[in-house]
Amino acid sequence: MTVPRSTLRLQFHRGFTFDDAAKHVDYFAALGISHVYASPVTTAEPGSMHGYDTVDYTQVNAECGGEAGLKRLADKLRAHNMGLIVDVVPNHMGVGGSSNAWWLDILEWGRHSAYARHFDVDWHSPDPALRGKVLAPTLGAPYGEELAAGRIALHFAADSGRFYIGYGPHVFPVCPIDYPAILQSADRADLSALAERFHGLTTQPADQPRAAEGRDMLREFVAQNGGSAIELVLESYSPADPVTRDRLHRLIERQHFRLAWWRTASDEVNWRRFFDISTLAGVRVERPEVFEAVHALIFRLYQEGVVDGLRIDHVDGLAEPREYCQRLRQRLTELRDTAPYVVVEKILGRGEPLRDDWPVDGTTGYDFMNDVGALLHDPAGAEPLGETWAELTGRSPRFTDEALAARRKILAENLSAELDRAARALHRIARDSLTTRDFTFTALRRVLAELVVHFPVYRVYPQNGLRSAADNVYFEQALAGARETLSRADYVVLDRVNAWLGGSAEEAPNVRGNAQSQQQGQNGAPPSHAGSARRTAQTLFSQLTAPVAAKAIEDTACYRYGRLLSRNEVGSDPGEFALSVAQFHAANLERSQRFPHAMLATATHDHKRGEDMRARLAVLSEISHDWSATLRAWSTLNAPHRRALDGKPISSVSHDTSYDWSPGPAAEAMLYQTLVGSWPPDLKPDDEAGVKELAERVAQWQLKALREAKLQTNWLAPDEAYEAGCRDFLFDILAPQRRNGFLRELSAFVARIGRAGALNSLQQTVLRLTSPGIPDLYQGTELWDFSLVDPDNRRPVDFAKREAWLAQTPPSEFLANWHDGRVKLAVVQRVLALRAHLPELLSQGTYLPLAVRGAHASSVIAFARRHGNAWAVVVASRLAAGLLGEEDDGSGLSMVDPAKWGDTAIEMPADLAGRASFDWLSPAAPKVDENGLLYLRDALSAMPIAVLVEDGVPRS
Repeated sequence: MTVPRSTLRLQFHRGFTFDDAAKHVDYFAALGISHVYASPVTTAEPGSMHGYDTVDYTQVNAECGGEAGLKRLADKLRAHNMGLIVDVVPNHMGVGGSSNAWWLDILEWGRHSAYARHFDVDWHSPDPALRGKVLAPTLGAPYGEELAAGRIALHFAADSGRFYIGYGPHVFPVCPIDYPAILQSADRADLSALAERFHGLTTQPADQPRAAEGRDMLREFVAQNGGSAIELVLESYSPADPVTRDRLHRLIERQHFRLAWWRTASDEVNWRRFFDISTLAGVRVERPEVFEAVHALIFRLYQEGVVDGLRIDHVDGLAEPREYCQRLRQRLTELRDTAPYVVVEKILGRGEPLRDDWPVDGTTGYDFMNDVGALLHDPAGAEPLGETWAELTGRSPRFTDEALAARRKILAENLSAELDRAARALHRIARDSLTTRDFTFTALRRVLAELVVHFPVYRVYPQNGLRSAADNVYFEQALAGARETLSRADYVVLDRVNAWLGGSAEEAPNVRGNAQSQQQGQNGAPPSHAGSARRTAQTLFSQLTAPVAAKAIEDTACYRYGRLLSRNEVGSDPGEFALSVAQFHAANLERSQRFPHAMLATATHDHKRGEDMRARLAVLSEISHDWSATLRAWSTLNAPHRRALDGKPISSVSHDTSYDWSPGPAAEAMLYQTLVGSWPPDLKPDDEAGVKELAERVAQWQLKALREAKLQTNWLAPDEAYEAGCRDFLFDILAPQRRNGFLRELSAFVARIGRAGALNSLQQTVLRLTSPGIPDLYQGTELWDFSLVDPDNRRPVDFAKREAWLAQTPPSEFLANWHDGRVKLAVVQRVLALRAHLPELLSQGTYLPLAVRGAHASSVIAFARRHGNAWAVVVASRLAAGLLGEEDDGSGLSMVDPAKWGDTAIEMPADLAGRASFDWLSPAAPKVDENGLLYLRDALSAMPIAVLVEDGVPRS
């Protein structure tokens, strides 16, 4: 297996192509990267900036340079002994426009389409209006209004010979069985003759080739005779006249799709979506033919050596993640002699293990990002910051309360249709038994909803219809929560649902009223379909808990709860405030033993705040009382700039905890944290252009945050007056005339915590580069990363600047000018060089936590990596705001004065006693005394972090 030494994530789109990346391969190599890690390369919706809306799995995205461009990039990487890892999206496809041929085919032919089973469509909806149809919730207003307004119309595509219903950019093919009626509507002999080609057609697969022949004749007819005859046909279905509009409506009603207002999706959609996004349709990759179709291009590129490894997106959306990973590994192994490198995007709860029976190399690193981020926080700040948050906002100090409310909201308003579908699966099981036939759909839905609401992790993974012991750890928590909220009358239903969802192998017999079936039930032989019905219900349950968790936690509660925003991150639990050194060591040890090649991330294309923004905000946990006082002072100072809900200015507002003013207490408190975290290190309050640029970025974040919170406004029904008031508030407090008021205070506060924030960043960086696993670098984060949520975190990267700043100078030489970020770049370059110089040391070396003693032992983390006779001892300052002291002029070093460490020392491995080790990050060579102690005043004399190396080479 080709295991990466380090990876660099790049976001490809039409503005940054494969050829653009190839221009910077020299830089990537000089930085020390071994593999470029690409966003999805398959064809996405035109103009996609992320690539996760795949419309064609069989072609490399032409907007990014196509297959030729991808191969040019791969060749350039090979020339530097580098490799390529690509992101694969097997869970869903983009269906929001007119580019997905598979989706268009099922719109045209319905359940007889060759791709009908490629997508997770419920063709047997209980709604008569949707039986055999696909809901198309794309209309901007109710269907009748859009039809009457003429925005829905019949069109003809001359290049393909197809009739289709058009709505804006959307295309809905008309089934060819309706072509005779359409063509005969113009009452022309030539068109009636063409109509004969389509007479007697059915939707059966055997008839579909005849339809293709007829369309070819139509295309030739138009090419030879012009489009005037077809125009007459279209006029007979014109929405402008009531008679022809009614004909158009009746034509639409006969199709295999139902055009609908976009707001119907949450309640009525009859196909699995990616979360609640109605432009992304779930793919049934568990079916062998679909699996092969989805991966055919990737398999070929892997076999040809273009691609070296895969990152699997949203593995929890799949019906059977375990089986998927096993099948993927097997197929890849068949294609090349070397074992493939495969990681999965998986959100893990605290203590939740990545399953051992998934043949993958680990996760994409959200778990590490959570661990190292929590390590930066002082646990003493949790309670006072929670109390301040509750006092200022009137909201709960506990994240669990926000999470529970958010789960209920998402389930009721965003994923109601998905809940209905899962409840129907359970209802079908119930109806198959005399003992449960009286369990109503409503009762089952109520019970199921409580299980989903209280589910503590993304999902479970039953095998052969039964949950494992690991699954039951989390399912029991959901059961306990459901019992607390359900009536006792529902307990019998809850117990049975527990069994059906994998809690018991016992299966009630299928009794339908006849003697033979009753005898079968008495003999205890379950019907042949019973196990399949249970597995269907289990799959639908798991494909419901995962999106509910994602939408409720990441996309709702994290925008409502603001105790400290540095803990509100993808893959994190904001309720878990801090992680101890011992807990961090334990997580590293487990990873080294179970998944030593997992990715280690601190920034991703999905992060809500840049890694250095989080590191700076974490400092607030160390000065919680000062920050609480600052919040109150700023709230008072800026009260005159608040707006009423209609966006108009108001002179003053009391500390009301309701949302009767803009932006409201919670949104305002989170806004101040965002400004503190994202303020560039060198930005001055009198820099009007710089402040305005920041304000525009924060305004973009603010709008998304307000809508994601789903309180005063949301994506479904935006309150534009409230949003405008919030934006006005932001621009008012950052206006040039505040340069001597709020802007000066904001800038001064950032300067005060800036050094501690930079120290946290360097600690986070060195831990990512030296912990067990494969360090992943997100594009551009070699320098300070104070980005906000997408699209801010996907802005263009100035790679030329970064390349120009590469140097062989020790990182310690750049510490004095830490504001420019070169010290971080130098640390990344230097430690990646170590990984290349002694590759086994950090990729395979034993992980040894080191004890620290002395007055400031709690402000240090240290561990050793050992491989053979080679050693690397990693030392980092932590929770050191109190040791740094005040900074007023911005010129201080981002490290603790060595003298302040006093007697603090690391208990070193016996093999290193009495020896000096070379610091990979500075000219220092601190010596371990004869008692095996390494004093921090020596180890951290030049930098707040150190990587002390003993390469095991005998010295003469």
